[in-house]
Amino acid sequence: MRRIGAAIVLAALLTAGLAALASAATTSQRPPLREFEGRVVSIDRDARTFRLHDSERGTKRIRVTRDTRFERVGGLAGLKVGQRAIEVKTRRKVDGAWIAIEVEKSGGGGEHGGRDDDDDRDDRDDNSGRDHPEDD
Repeated sequence: MRRIGAAIVLAALLTAGLAALASAATTSQRPPLREFEGRVVSIDRDARTFRLHDSERGTKRIRVTRDTRFERVGGLAGLKVGQRAIEVKTRRKVDGAWIAIEVEKSGGGGEHGGRDDDDDRDDRDDNSGRDHPEDD
């Protein structure tokens, strides 16, 4: 009976170890995230791409997928040529294409959890920056 129990424990440990190794191998093969920020130069809605001019890295063509997350931008339809302060987190595919992981308008606050010193603030605001304490 002890042998069966020991065999089950050993099998569980081996399975967990193999799963961890497989996960690590998959993660290490992913290309690193690259961030660009700049002005939208052009948009090809049919090809689901846009070109962004980053003053430090030049102009990049970026492809949007169904998995791309948008923040403070109404999707690809919300991007406009000439729009400034657009931040994009991308991954580069083997074929050289930049795939957008996240697209957002810069200036989303930057003071998360900081004080709100506006004169028109709500006096009930405790300025703790904890809009959703249940997330803690």
